[in-house]
Amino acid sequence: MLKPRSTPTRELVGLDGLWRFAVAGTVPDDPWEGRLDTPLEAAVPASYNDLFTDPAIRDHVGWVWYQRQARVPRGWAGERIFLRVDAATHEGRVYVDDVLVAEHIGGYTPFEADITGHVRAGEEFRLTIGVGNELTNTTIPPGTITVAQDGRRQQKYLHDFYNYAGLARSVWLYSAPQVHVTDVTITTGVDGPAGTVGYTVETSAPAPVRVRVLDAAGAEVASGEGASGTVRIEDVTLWRPGAAYLYGLVVEVLDGREVADSYTEPFGVRTVEVRGTRFLINGEPFYFTGFGKHEDTPVRGKGHDDAYLVHDFQLMEWTGANSFRTSHYPYAEEVMEFADRHGIVVIDETAAVGLNLAVQGGLAGRAHDPTWSPETFGAATREAHARHLRELVARDKNHPSVVMWCLANEPSSSEEGAREYFEPLVALARELDPTRPLSYTAVMFASSRNDLIADLFDVVCLNRYYGWYVATGDLAAAETYLETDLRAWAERFGKPIIMGEYGADTQPGLHSVWDVPWTEEYQQAYLEMHHRVFDRVEAFVGEHVWNFADFATSNGIHRVDGNKKGVFTRDRRPKSAAHALRRRWKELGGRKPSSVG
Repeated sequence: MLKPRSTPTRELVGLDGLWRFAVAGTVPDDPWEGRLDTPLEAAVPASYNDLFTDPAIRDHVGWVWYQRQARVPRGWAGERIFLRVDAATHEGRVYVDDVLVAEHIGGYTPFEADITGHVRAGEEFRLTIGVGNELTNTTIPPGTITVAQDGRRQQKYLHDFYNYAGLARSVWLYSAPQVHVTDVTITTGVDGPAGTVGYTVETSAPAPVRVRVLDAAGAEVASGEGASGTVRIEDVTLWRPGAAYLYGLVVEVLDGREVADSYTEPFGVRTVEVRGTRFLINGEPFYFTGFGKHEDTPVRGKGHDDAYLVHDFQLMEWTGANSFRTSHYPYAEEVMEFADRHGIVVIDETAAVGLNLAVQGGLAGRAHDPTWSPETFGAATREAHARHLRELVARDKNHPSVVMWCLANEPSSSEEGAREYFEPLVALARELDPTRPLSYTAVMFASSRNDLIADLFDVVCLNRYYGWYVATGDLAAAETYLETDLRAWAERFGKPIIMGEYGADTQPGLHSVWDVPWTEEYQQAYLEMHHRVFDRVEAFVGEHVWNFADFATSNGIHRVDGNKKGVFTRDRRPKSAAHALRRRWKELGGRKPSSVG
């Protein structure tokens, strides 16, 4: 799905701001049929949970309603008119006046509706969007709903971050000509000093198509005819980590000699490859340094905020980070575009987090329900997962910053049924995009001996917490466990290994002269122990600390004001570990330590 853009043939109107807001049960069952009778207003984009002081809103399970008036610009007569919702977490329904025009399940990918037949240029209409936050065993991410003795519906889920909901990203009106571009797919390669650009264009109706490639200064450097083909850019400037360079593919739909529609898609020329135990970008070994992150800020929840976007990237640059993983869902498109422009490498992850009922038993190994079964996570869950994967690839396929797809976070990959669940998804991912490697992050329960799916993927990505959840406070033992574990994965699979998560909860300002968990000194020593091990394992190609910043979680006695594994606080103040990472990563500069050989 193309991101709405203002072009010579298209116009764009943002609908962000304050919307009337109500929780289901406080308004009629069909609130779209009239003006919402509510004193509440909610900000868009933002999660609604932390906006209000009423706990019944924060803890609500079910639907909420947003409403506002919108006006179609009078100059849009004769154009197709679209309404686009960048995300509705986790389910959305859109009404134009009294008419349902769009429905979508999945909280982190966009959806849109052609509303041309329901509105008129120059006139207002009533726009109502319902958002449902319910998670079940057939949603991605999954969850369960229980009913308390007093009748309150309660949402339970298996992921360790707060289930923020609402319209966390922007809502748009945009126009397009009657015959217009509907999708563009770009693949790039390198042929000596030249770059090759393969393209495929889809249009709303058959029409002649031509393309032009513009460099960063706006000069035309290549052109082509037809809805698909390959063009060459002589003396190409490659997109590189830390040195981004973007071209623009101008796609034009023709009506005789006139341009009926024009759409420009930014792209970078680069290659990605896994060769043996190396991860290569443009044929050169790349070593990942960075973080697992979250879209999480005070008050806004998962609401996108450009100020935090800029500051977070500044902090990543300050630490020397060159990459991050979109844990544990696709981030806002603005984040991906910013990474494209600033040369930050991205591992792009689906929202498949929590596909692991073994956590019910914990590290003690108590009995738990089977993860993979028709009653828990079966064919219907996998179909929802596949739909989410299709939408993620369709949205992010042209971003040069995206170098790998991550299909799931910490699934129960050692349980019977895991291979049957994931094998079709891996095949689908390779069909959707044969140009990028695939991974998933393996939970602590999955070892090199019992994991059932790692051979299906290109890169081994491990989440490990030796020294925190295992061998707590004993970093000497943790170092031995970690190195033994990593070497076993390397020996069995012979693939590149990335540490997708490693970290220790840390209360800012808590200090000790001993290795005491929760202190800033322990977090720093914990990370340094991991780095010693990483530098000794030849197959190791990357380190993503968990987490960039502290973040909100669900209620639990093992969490005090959220997850504190961030090297920055939730309001982005550095802990001691941030300074230690900066010293290491600035020296590495995206290269594996030379001591490895």
